[in-house]
Amino acid sequence: MAKCSCRILCILFFVSLSVQGCRPPASDNGLTKIVFQADWYPQPEHGGFYTALAKGYYKDEGLDVTILPGGPYISVEKQVSSGSAQFGMGSSDKILESNSGGQSLVVVAATMQHNPQGIMVRKDSSIHSFSDLNGHSIAIDVGESTWFEFIVKRFQLNDVHVVPAMMNVANFVADPQYIQQAFATSEPFFAHQAGIETRVLLVSEAGYDPYRVIFTTSSYIQQHPDVVAKFVRASLKGWKGYLNDPGPAHAMIAKLNPALNPEWMQFSWQQLRDGHFVAGEDPSGAQLGQIDSKRWATMYGQLLDLKVIEKPFDLATAYTLQFLQTK
Repeated sequence: MAKCSCRILCILFFVSLSVQGCRPPASDNGLTKIVFQADWYPQPEHGGFYTALAKGYYKDEGLDVTILPGGPYISVEKQVSSGSAQFGMGSSDKILESNSGGQSLVVVAATMQHNPQGIMVRKDSSIHSFSDLNGHSIAIDVGESTWFEFIVKRFQLNDVHVVPAMMNVANFVADPQYIQQAFATSEPFFAHQAGIETRVLLVSEAGYDPYRVIFTTSSYIQQHPDVVAKFVRASLKGWKGYLNDPGPAHAMIAKLNPALNPEWMQFSWQQLRDGHFVAGEDPSGAQLGQIDSKRWATMYGQLLDLKVIEKPFDLATAYTLQFLQTK
């Protein structure tokens, strides 16, 4: 009888440990701790998340969220896959690429319906479409250039010379013929400050149109679907609030990243809103956060065609609609 009781106690002990291991860690205040890995340093392109943080939307959902800054040497996908962060910022094409490499990442919401990635030229440039790029040198971040591979193939650019992007506009300002990659929400501001007016050829308008997204792991979704739902709900509420009033987010971002200035942040916010990058073209806001299965399949097909994904897999495993409220 004693042996039997001891065995039962041991079983209960290990069951208890197992159950506790499935629970997300809690803060001293009882809130669930969440680490959210950003894809870059704090900036207006993260405004919805900082709005949710500044206005207490995460706390209202019982979450204690820490946003970790990213940078050029941080892989958000690896941070989330390894469990160093529960959620990450990214783009739908990168998530598909990561899953083809064996990572089990799942997109749970879109934070931008369109990526502001593009190629910047001077306003008076003779280049008006991507097909006009033949015969020119273009500054590109070769480590993040799947979108450019698409442009080269689609427009048959057999005479372009790629040079490393410098992450600033110094060469662009100095050389009237200089062409570089840019975000419509950022680099044009600095060129304008230097007296140079610009145009940005958006990659999304050429047919390569990834979402900017929130993602986590399939195992985290299985273990903590309630936490995922809360995080998505608060984040999208933050993005809706940011588009209406960027003040709380910008105040927080300015403290975290003093390199920014109010004029730059205002420009970025204006571009995000007026360019319909975050909420899409529907003026009702119904597209905010949403993912279209046809667009997802199109992106998957484009990556297969570029041989970025060499081994086909079930593309439906890399995203879910279960945490998105139907409008």
